[in-house]
Amino acid sequence: MSYTDLSYTDFQAEIAKVNDILCVVNLLAWDARTMMPPGGVDSRGQQVATLTSLARELATGDAMRRAIDAASSALASAPADDIRRRALVQAAGEIDILRRIPAALIAESAELKTRAHVAWAEARQANDFAGYVPVLDRMLAIQREISGAIGYAEHPYDALIGIYEPGMTRSQLQTLFGTLKAALVPLIEKARSVPQPRTDFLTRNYPVDRQKAFGLAMAERMGYDLQRGRLDDTVHPFEISFTRNDVRITSRFRETWLPAGFFALWHEAGHGMYEQGVAPEFTRSIFATDIVNLYAVGGASFGIHESQSRLWENRVGRSRKFWELHFPELKSYFPEQLADVSALEFWRSVNQVRPDFIRVEADELTYDLHIILRAEIEAALMAGEVKVKDLPALWAEKMQTYLGLTVPNDTLGVLQDVHWSHGYVGSFPTYTLGNIMSSQFFATARKVPHIAAGLESGNYQPLKTWLNDNIHSYGRSSKPSETLQRVTGSPLRTEPYIQDLTDKVASLIA
Repeated sequence: MSYTDLSYTDFQAEIAKVNDILCVVNLLAWDARTMMPPGGVDSRGQQVATLTSLARELATGDAMRRAIDAASSALASAPADDIRRRALVQAAGEIDILRRIPAALIAESAELKTRAHVAWAEARQANDFAGYVPVLDRMLAIQREISGAIGYAEHPYDALIGIYEPGMTRSQLQTLFGTLKAALVPLIEKARSVPQPRTDFLTRNYPVDRQKAFGLAMAERMGYDLQRGRLDDTVHPFEISFTRNDVRITSRFRETWLPAGFFALWHEAGHGMYEQGVAPEFTRSIFATDIVNLYAVGGASFGIHESQSRLWENRVGRSRKFWELHFPELKSYFPEQLADVSALEFWRSVNQVRPDFIRVEADELTYDLHIILRAEIEAALMAGEVKVKDLPALWAEKMQTYLGLTVPNDTLGVLQDVHWSHGYVGSFPTYTLGNIMSSQFFATARKVPHIAAGLESGNYQPLKTWLNDNIHSYGRSSKPSETLQRVTGSPLRTEPYIQDLTDKVASLIA
């Protein structure tokens, strides 16, 4: 083995240690959100804090610095496009950002996440925002401190957006949101101005075990690999991985609301297929490790990740063709409940433009208004313009403004999302970015004849393989902007997404 190979192998070994620890943190997080008994909260928080702190120490320590320096020197004459050089530059850049965040702050945040998640779940169940205020107040204060430590040019929200979607800023989002609102509001009005589809059958009794069976069968058909994955129940659906070989998804099912469970399942399966599709050689490498967020993940960014989940959930799962093909199968699971329902009626019902309180159950047209609302609140929180105790009132005000809804309680309002309990301030905008990118990727994929034919026949393997080859396999080795340009031939563009929504409304009211 040459000196160059040996030096790079040493670097890889150091990164692998960090990734191993972060995969264990992910495993503990999965357990805390699916299996852990209530009594385990405090100990679990301490365990996560210890391991996260250890990962930070390894990432920012002398051994890592020496490994990067030695490998960089050994590869100095290698071609500029050598992926090993990219790995070293990427690791050094992310470690530089991580070093700016005090170790004590990272440890406190990691420990608080477990307690905050449980506090949120209990508050949500009891409709008790006041009981959640102390822990949320501290979590948001930590995020403000992290923003200040990282640094920003214009607004404290910029630093936090940037750790989830590199290169994105609040100013760019404001322009993007303005464009979307200008298109969405008239589309929503148009869809709501005609007689609405019947939805009475969606609230009949649907045994959860059969909902899961159908949803999982479709997820497997899409390409989610159960030999490297599993499905569990949770309060708020999520996907999490411990390398590409163990990628788990969760969902939330209700007996009297049929669509929620399987659409959430397909959303998370979209995330899961991304992680399962990362190139095997990137396992335990910098291209499957988010050093800044100390998170074992293979996705290029949160936005790119969301593009994959929203593509399968909406571009595929909510399409008319999908239900023409698969409604008979759904009906076989629920023959009595759906006896008087046609495929067309079902497709219309699950695409009804219906302003609702719950983001994860929102229709495609109103969904982004939920995101805009949250992003505006987060920016105000990070700027110190809003106090935590005033969030319920501000939330209710914005829900009335954007969606015309009067929030009846905090469970259906400010307590519905898990993100703030995990410190994920700045991540909400990536859902809308994912929506936009999903349309760009899908429009490009459909130009491939055998993919288009597969979508018409219910064969999703060509689409899944194309996504694997063009997006998933790259892991974190391709930046979001590079990925978009390479795959679609253009930067971030709202036009394909707006066109998809315009076409959807035209079909629904035809």
